[in-house]
Amino acid sequence: MVVVRAKKNLGQHFLTDKSIALKIVESLVSDVSNVLEIGPGMGVLTEYLFQSDRYKTIALDIDRESVEYLKQRFPSFAEQILYGDFLRSDLNSIFGGERVAIIGNFPYNISTQILFRVLDFKDIVPEVVGMFQKEVAQRIAAPPGSKVYGITSVLLQAYYSIDYLFTVDEHVFSPPPKVKSAVIRLTRNNVQKLDCDEKLFARVVKAGFNQRRKMLRNSLKSLIQCDGFLHPFLEKRPEQLSLAEFVELTQSISSFLTSKNNAI
Repeated sequence: MVVVRAKKNLGQHFLTDKSIALKIVESLVSDVSNVLEIGPGMGVLTEYLFQSDRYKTIALDIDRESVEYLKQRFPSFAEQILYGDFLRSDLNSIFGGERVAIIGNFPYNISTQILFRVLDFKDIVPEVVGMFQKEVAQRIAAPPGSKVYGITSVLLQAYYSIDYLFTVDEHVFSPPPKVKSAVIRLTRNNVQKLDCDEKLFARVVKAGFNQRRKMLRNSLKSLIQCDGFLHPFLEKRPEQLSLAEFVELTQSISSFLTSKNNAI
């Protein structure tokens, strides 16, 4: 075990078990040479990443105190330890447009925001390995029909295959969270672009799951904003639709809205 400091205001619980840290690092399987660690904290993952000959690792943290601590702990890698907010960062600028894998014990209060930001750079991010609150990890990896299948499931699975790797108990963190955690891996699939209007697709998915107990004919009314659209999927609830079916529904809505606009 290693002793770490806790910064509750950042919503982060620092991993203290080195064996689990090594297991997380070893879960990176892509052939990329660049790795970005988000929220390194006291460096329990960073230590193994800097030791590896496979990667050039950049550690990015929004907490200046952590950045200064890591630079003192790893002086040979000081130039690779950066202060910054991942949610506002441009990966193309940091890595010159080269492919990069992402890893981290992500702050739980912004973990889904981190993954949605990853989608902005999906063309250069082939892999993400991260620690999440267990419920969030299960939601991201959930298949259609599951009670926790939702917006994050569909939008992330559109571009990444999700593997639930292992569950992590509370006692290996400082401070211990009140929930169990889990490590998942996202691996980029072969979809370069969905076969539909991608912005409309996201709106359809969000509108559907924002009222997940309702049939889609009711939850999508505000999106379509006119009568006359008919589709068999409207008689289903959003969790019953697969990714491919959401794409098909988006195509149909797009064609319907286009025809209505042309008729005006």
